[in-house]
Amino acid sequence: MDIALIAPPWPLFNRPSIQLGALKAYLSRNLPRDFRVKNLHPYLHVANALGYRDYHVISQSSWASEAVFANILYPARTGPGLLFEKALRSRGQKPGLDFEGICRKAREGLENYLDAFDLTKTRLLGISVCLNQLTAGLYVARFAKERYPGLKVVMGGASVSGSIGRGILRSFPFVDFVIDGEGERPLLELARYLLGISEGINSRAVISGDGPKGDAAEPGRKEQVPSLDDLPPPDYDDFFRELSDIPGAAGIGVVLPVEASRGCWWGQCTFCNLNLQWKGYRSKGPERVAAEFDHLCKRYSCLDFAFMDNCLPRREAAPMFGKLALHKRDYGVFAEIRAVHSKKDLAQMKEGGLESLQVGIEALSTGVLNRLKKGSKTIENLAIMKNCSELGIDLQANIITCFPGTTEDEVQETLRNLEFVWPYPTLKPVRFWLGTESPVFSHFRAFNIRYLKTEKRYSMLFPRGVLENFSPLIFQYVGDRKRQERQWKVVEKRLAFFQKRRKELGIKGSALTYRDGGHFLLIRQLMPDGRVLTHRLSGPSRTIYLHAMEPAKMEEIFSLVPEIPKRKIKDFIVQMSSKRLMFSENGNVLSLACKA
Repeated sequence: MDIALIAPPWPLFNRPSIQLGALKAYLSRNLPRDFRVKNLHPYLHVANALGYRDYHVISQSSWASEAVFANILYPARTGPGLLFEKALRSRGQKPGLDFEGICRKAREGLENYLDAFDLTKTRLLGISVCLNQLTAGLYVARFAKERYPGLKVVMGGASVSGSIGRGILRSFPFVDFVIDGEGERPLLELARYLLGISEGINSRAVISGDGPKGDAAEPGRKEQVPSLDDLPPPDYDDFFRELSDIPGAAGIGVVLPVEASRGCWWGQCTFCNLNLQWKGYRSKGPERVAAEFDHLCKRYSCLDFAFMDNCLPRREAAPMFGKLALHKRDYGVFAEIRAVHSKKDLAQMKEGGLESLQVGIEALSTGVLNRLKKGSKTIENLAIMKNCSELGIDLQANIITCFPGTTEDEVQETLRNLEFVWPYPTLKPVRFWLGTESPVFSHFRAFNIRYLKTEKRYSMLFPRGVLENFSPLIFQYVGDRKRQERQWKVVEKRLAFFQKRRKELGIKGSALTYRDGGHFLLIRQLMPDGRVLTHRLSGPSRTIYLHAMEPAKMEEIFSLVPEIPKRKIKDFIVQMSSKRLMFSENGNVLSLACKA
């Protein structure tokens, strides 16, 4: 092989790497045919060596994952082992995993895999470094350089974008290049140069340890494909070839990663740094996405897909699933969206195969949503949670706690509004973490933060000498963090109680449902204490309740039943809100019951 692209641990073992699949397809199309590109997936073999259950447990924790290969990189240090135990305990995992045994198996699995390939004729080794892959990627780079000193090593991916990548080059001399941002065009230029096809590199996104190959003095000069529709579909052939060679792996249900867009069409959330590798927002057309599904399904006999987009395109998402529905296949699809889609949109998505959604809820307080610059309202968050429950779409969503600057009043507003979302799957509390180059990072003083410092857990992963030149992905901050942790505990406890009670009561869908009798409604309400309340609405009350199944303006409701005085309508909505059957916000009203 002339170019090898590798995805180190710890991706989900039932998914090929979309980064590798996309890059191989692009390079293969644009390089002369006599040059070969091969994708390598050692995480499959590490998962097999550790056992799939243990691999999965570790891969769900970023710090535990990074601790394993930090220990392999620096075996004399005790920090990685302590961090490993601490990280798993914080996720509710009982102690019991043998850290030394895990490290030994992971190292043997990775090294045996790499030793099976002769890289003598390989000019370039590209290492994809995304979530949980930094220390493993560094170990792959060091191992490969020791075995093949003439091999050129390049790192790319979300976890080495921007200042992080330049820190990697300063701290780890066995990494020759870093690609800042999207990989296709810069990697092609680097490959053409190293393979002797071209005489130089013009891309400013290619940075080297001995100085920029473009202009690294001007960071952020990303070079991207203008139209995603021009990209070939990802090539997952090598993944399936490797999977077929692993004993006992035949029963793994493979989920194929796909993408409809890169970047974020909203792009204003203050807490977010998930788009470091992109500049702007681009999306594929619905027809192109549907054609890609068709191609991948036929080529790999697979029906399960996961969109890797940070959020699906707002206008094209529903039409895209409409195209998928025309395939008449039983697709099972995961996607991430913002809370701006109507029930009609979601129903069309479900018809096209949508089964599971990650929705950017983040907050149930208007004040906190404004601080986060989500561009959404609490009532919109409740509406999409309700609609997912009614349509049978598995909802995964977080609520950010401890965001700097939030007030006690905003916490109490969150606590009150939590009672309205009790009927739906419980939100997961996630404490705010400060990501490099996020808006909070760049303007920290505006968020009650006095100064920043490197997240202390990095000192458990890396020696001090490395950290002096290292730019991390996560930072600690000095501000109001302790106060935030104290005041948000009530929200975290309430969410834990909801999760426990839903499990004890055996609630699978919504705890608040209605049945329509034509001229009356019957509403069934299962309370957290186990009581079941029944409510009957008839006449204008039924009319109002059914009209507000999507957020409705009060003026609409007034005109809907003009024979009823506005004061009585307002009193009715106040009464229904006090019973947690409706929710009102700034002149908008939402009925909360799901159709049984």
